[in-house]
Amino acid sequence: MSIEIRNVRKNFGSFSALNDISLDVPSGELVALLGPSGCGKTTLLRIIAGLESPDQGQVLFNGEDTTERHVRERQVGFVFQHYALFRHMTVFENVAFGLRVRPKQTRPTEAEIHRRVHELLNLVQLDWLADRYPPQLSGGQRQRIALARALAVEPKVLLLDEPFGALDAQVRKDLRRWLRRLHDELHITSVFVTHDQEEALEVADRIVVMNKGVVEQIGTPGEVYDNPATPFVYHFLGNVNLFHSRVHAGFARIGELELEAPEHAAAADAAALAYVRPHDIDIQREPDGASAFKAEVSFIHPIGPIVRLELRREDNSEIVEAEVTRERFRELDLKDGESVYIKPRAMKLFLAEAA
Repeated sequence: MSIEIRNVRKNFGSFSALNDISLDVPSGELVALLGPSGCGKTTLLRIIAGLESPDQGQVLFNGEDTTERHVRERQVGFVFQHYALFRHMTVFENVAFGLRVRPKQTRPTEAEIHRRVHELLNLVQLDWLADRYPPQLSGGQRQRIALARALAVEPKVLLLDEPFGALDAQVRKDLRRWLRRLHDELHITSVFVTHDQEEALEVADRIVVMNKGVVEQIGTPGEVYDNPATPFVYHFLGNVNLFHSRVHAGFARIGELELEAPEHAAAADAAALAYVRPHDIDIQREPDGASAFKAEVSFIHPIGPIVRLELRREDNSEIVEAEVTRERFRELDLKDGESVYIKPRAMKLFLAEAA
């Protein structure tokens, strides 16, 4: 089922939670609403579910306006951050709950309920826990049961609000992979809310980056990470270095370093900000003939397969963050306090008024 959001606005008193939001979720896609706390992503999810009403705008399912339709009529499954399982019910009864409370004319038979529940528990790989109670389960198991319960009513749309937010890092990582595999198997149109960039980049087909009630960018994980549309997206999606620059006739000058900037060929001595990812900082022991910054190694921090470096520029004492592979770090044989030469391999320029 496709979802269309058209010019949705929502205020809470004087606070504008959503400001003219429009976006499409194609049928069968897994879409992440990504942004910092308070950006409006959960409000938007609740409006899609029918748990909140917009002040203006429409929500359409398969082209049909459902803005005024009650949550029970929307055929959505909802998974919350804190599971919302009934503590006094077994795992089996929790998953069966949505089927048992259906009106009598649409309620499945008891045999059908048993078949459906065990099928779902097998799907989430927890059939062996059918007789346990939620307090006897781990956090990851409880979240999978919550997902099974949401799927029991055969929703057309699955909505997940920070589904792994209450779990520790390793469990989150395992469940992210599991959710991606499950979605590839079921192909239910799904929207999930997260403030975790890694989660969105790893799981989603497309990412909607939100900030202060507006959409900053919509794209695939590769598109939003490699080609951020705004300075906010650059800052929010991973670490980034910020260099002050002047742009003139297609060239950007950062200190003594001059780099091509053909996308700004029309700019005439304009102030700009250059954004460079740490892994796009090239480090050399000696200058390679091209202009580069001289810097001092001020901090070395190995993290798994990479080494993070803090480098203090000689010309203005600003810190530049860089990331290199362990292999490259061994080649360079760097020590604290040593001098090196650094140069951006890739950067994105925003004229100052846009940044």
